[in-house]
Amino acid sequence: MTPRTPGGAYGVTTPAPCVLTANGAYAARLARNGDSLFPERWTLDGPEPYAVPLPGNQPEEPGTEVQPMADGRVLIRRATDGRHAFSLLYPTGPGTGELPLGAVECPDDGVELRLLPPAPCGERAYALAVGPWTTTVWLVAGGAFGPEYVAEIPGRCSGGVWLDRTGRMLALDREVGGRTKAVVVDLERGGEVSPLLQISADSDDRLLLADPDSGLLLISSDAASPGEARLGWGVVGSMLPVRFPEALRLPGLALTPFAIQPGQVLLPEACAVALRIDGPFGAWVGVWRPMERRLHQLAAPEGWLTGSGVWTPDGVLRLPYTTAAEPCGVAPLTAPAVGSPAATTETETAAATSTAEDAAPSSLRHPGEATPYGATPCARPVPLQQAPLGRLVTK
Repeated sequence: MTPRTPGGAYGVTTPAPCVLTANGAYAARLARNGDSLFPERWTLDGPEPYAVPLPGNQPEEPGTEVQPMADGRVLIRRATDGRHAFSLLYPTGPGTGELPLGAVECPDDGVELRLLPPAPCGERAYALAVGPWTTTVWLVAGGAFGPEYVAEIPGRCSGGVWLDRTGRMLALDREVGGRTKAVVVDLERGGEVSPLLQISADSDDRLLLADPDSGLLLISSDAASPGEARLGWGVVGSMLPVRFPEALRLPGLALTPFAIQPGQVLLPEACAVALRIDGPFGAWVGVWRPMERRLHQLAAPEGWLTGSGVWTPDGVLRLPYTTAAEPCGVAPLTAPAVGSPAATTETETAAATSTAEDAAPSSLRHPGEATPYGATPCARPVPLQQAPLGRLVTK
């Protein structure tokens, strides 16, 4: 199930036309040649970006998915009659090499399978098979023997956000009993599920983005405004409530966050967040920081692969674009300095069911805190629940 875009009336989220590795070194997309589609890999970490076409023996179908790996190969998923075949593509001189990885069978018409966002390590790739009652996580690249079953989760899941740098903790939006709540799946503990977002009993709470360095979370919830999904933010391990900035509430427009500035350890409120803003006349870029309580709206470069981009730790947003004159380009956009003029000031409404002192009971731990079972330290998620509603935050 595809989650509704928070913040406006302009439809539903769609897959980004360009998928980037977590570190922004490579990208992959389905490019078009006339009426035909073919995979294309972009190399973005060199002096100049460049694209390498990876066409197969025949054009790709519109539902095909591609994803870049850390070694420069491109994972491709092709679906035919309930069978999803995975291969790794790589350039071989004038041609395209292809390493088949195997397939996942989904004979039930009610089961949908798609790739999850690139794992932070870049060495593994996962897919989500969503059925009427359960959701299955598959390791489709990076395993020992082709696609491997990882976990089965009760309920229908959507979304997919990585919470750590190792690719262990995966957040999914799970629908059970007509309500959607973000949960965490521990891929190293047999798919153990624990709650992440439980703002109120009757709200739909989804996780959109997370930054493992700072613990900043971008969420969508209707807890503050029943019937209206709004963008909010919180911090893993914080005792403060989830907040819903007025700056991220633009009537008639849809706001979709797509990148958070990394490297801001212990400084979640200083992280720059990039948002795609969709309106009746196109799409452009928004930049917002929790500490500023304002949204900067900026023109996107011509040919922007809409919704794609990655931050550098020093605050430069790199946006991939393609034009007839420049088929493979990256436009650097520097985040406005803190305190610079902006279009909107905000008053934050905190989502609540109790007082501020009772907010966010801490079954969550801070990123990097050692886990109690002696595993590799990682961000062990905590439910952001019982956050106070109705309190105005003006700081």
